[in-house]
Amino acid sequence: MLLETDRLILREMNNTDYASLYAVLADSDIMQHYPYTFDEKRVRGWITRNKERYRIFGFGLWAVCLKETGEMIGDCGLTMQMIGNSAKPEIGYHIRKDHQRKGYAKEAAIAVRDWTFKNTPFNEIYSYMKYTNVPSAQTAISWGCHLVDEYKDEVNEITKVFLISREVKNE
Repeated sequence: MLLETDRLILREMNNTDYASLYAVLADSDIMQHYPYTFDEKRVRGWITRNKERYRIFGFGLWAVCLKETGEMIGDCGLTMQMIGNSAKPEIGYHIRKDHQRKGYAKEAAIAVRDWTFKNTPFNEIYSYMKYTNVPSAQTAISWGCHLVDEYKDEVNEITKVFLISREVKNE
């Protein structure tokens, strides 16, 4: 699987992506809204889980690479997540700190959104995050989502849920 945008290539992760992914997921500033800090074992597990998702579902979080250099700067993709009480398709993204605020998360999420509506039967795509994660919420809005729910939970205290439907995207 390969997705291309003006500035990015999204491709399946592999074990050689470990160091690049570690630079993102082990950064406490980037992951401050996540329930735990990533160490070597968790980053390797992240790659393994996504490789398994590709095999089972045909999608997962993909490596986000700069088209110009091939450098991996984060991940973005579609996963099935428990949101509230049911499994829902969700677009997630993590971009290395020195590449944030350049529109890469939005650009990658739009590519994943369009791929999802073209290649899956899902009529709705979600993005959810801890209520304090304002940058992630702003990114979800930037690729077409709107806030549809907030609920209390043990992990995030309060989780915000954003949604885009196939009909809205096609308007």
